[in-house]
This record gives sequence, structure tokens and C-alpha cells, in this order.
Amino acid sequence: KNTIIIMTSNTGADIIQRNFKELNEYNHEEVVDRTRDEVVERLRQHMRPEFLNRIDEIVMFQPLKRKEIRKIVDIQFKQIQQRLQEAGISLEATDEVLDYLGEQGFDPQFGARPLKRVLQRVILNELSKEILSGKVSKDAVVEAVLEDGAVHFENVTLPTV
Repeated sequence: KNTIIIMTSNTGADIIQRNFKELNEYNHEEVVDRTRDEVVERLRQHMRPEFLNRIDEIVMFQPLKRKEIRKIVDIQFKQIQQRLQEAGISLEATDEVLDYLGEQGFDPQFGARPLKRVLQRVILNELSKEILSGKVSKDAVVEAVLEDGAVHFENVTLPTV
């Protein structure tokens, strides 16, 4: 039987961050190739040749772009919507809120890992406070909006047809 083993490492992450700051549409291939060479050299400095020779392929992941971050926000926000829907709460959000969550939940060093904590703090915790205080009703559609650089919640009435 064949086995695939996937290993990850942060070795060379500083090189990737530094080099990809200069990335643009004209030098993409050159920057990626140079970065890969530098990262492989760093691996050689930190890992024994006997170990590296057993690795068939090294895949260097590239930092997330805004478009990918927004897709991750959309996926995780939909999961929150589904969980709230099971509790009878209908939550919507403006594009500005979703973009804000992406900005707050992304860190160049850690990628999108902080996003779940941001969603918990900014959406779930704050929405719970608003519902408990009676400022918004869970029986109506709740919309997250961005005002003065912060997420706020308000009830919206859907037009009747």
C-alpha cells in the first residue's frame, strides 16, 4: 500500500513574508522561484540531509490574498448563520461587515487562524449581549452593520410581498 504523509513547518515563513511583500503581477514567477530556493536552503540548514532525502516533494504555500480571506469569512459566517438558525435566530450581514471581519481576523503571520476568535468575539458574543439586553429581538431578522468602525446589530423588517 502507498501512504501519503503531509508534514508542515514554519521554517522559512519569515522569508516568504519578506519576499512576498514585493510581489506584483509582473514579477510573480521570479519572486516565487527565488523564495522557494531560499526556503529550501533554510530547510537544508535546519534539517538533516537523511531526513530531507526521504521527502518526495516540498510544497510552499503562498500567503492568502484578500479574495481568499473573504471566501473564508463567507464560509465561516454561513456556519454561524446555520447554528443561529437552529436556535430560531436569522442573522444577515452587510458586505462591509464581512470585509471588516476579514481585516480583523487575518494576520500576516498567522493567516486566517484568528478569524474564528474574531467571529466569536465580534459577532456571537456581541449579538448575545444585544439579545439579552433587549436591544434586538431574536424573533425578527437581525442584521449586522458597520457603524463608526464597529459592528452593530439591528432588527430589520423584510418587505412583504
